[in-house]
Amino acid sequence: MMGGMLAGHDESAGDVIERAGKKRKQFYGMSSDVAMKKYAGGVAEYRSSEGKCVEVDYRGPVEATVLDLLGGIRSACTYVGAAELKEMSKRTTFVRVTQQLNTVFDKN
Repeated sequence: MMGGMLAGHDESAGDVIERAGKKRKQFYGMSSDVAMKKYAGGVAEYRSSEGKCVEVDYRGPVEATVLDLLGGIRSACTYVGAAELKEMSKRTTFVRVTQQLNTVFDKN
């Protein structure tokens, strides 16, 4: 579930393209029409494509994003007093949050 967060990096699939002077990369979810055509030979008759195909800003190497994630995890552990990840569930109460609409890639 981290596809959008990792999209646009050097390590993600796709070529770097340039539009209006900005570097971009194509991103599509594995349930999208593009992915099903590429990896499964098309959308099966009994299925429906669910994902979008969008262009995202080029982000360079993934290392900075991974380091940012690790920093966030370290901070969360510090806030709740967990010395290790496995302690998180004992020191917190997790609340399920759902969102009906993902607006992250709806910039059109």
